[in-house]
Amino acid sequence: MLAKTLKRVLPILLVVVIAQQWGKIEAFFNPTSQLSAQARASAQVTLYSTDWCGYCKDFKRFLDRQGVAYKEFDIDKDAQARHRYEALGGRGIPMLDVNGTLLRQYDEPQMIKALQPH
Repeated sequence: MLAKTLKRVLPILLVVVIAQQWGKIEAFFNPTSQLSAQARASAQVTLYSTDWCGYCKDFKRFLDRQGVAYKEFDIDKDAQARHRYEALGGRGIPMLDVNGTLLRQYDEPQMIKALQPH
């Protein structure tokens, strides 16, 4: 009985884990980055997001593909993060703070530009 249940549940769990980690998986197999090592190392990146936001996942996949470390704050679950997000003029998610530049739309050229050292 348990074996049958596991055979049904494990593939579903595997798909969920793969979907959640897709950006990191993609970066592992396709390590092409448009950023220099210096840009990746010096970038200060904060992502304000939620679990249910599809655009937030796009931002995370992009950052993972580029090899950029970032801090992520879920504004639905973290009251302090919500307060910081609102103090920055938060008007919708995702909101990406890259070296002090706020980005609210998924625009790869803008993100690359913001990630470059100034």
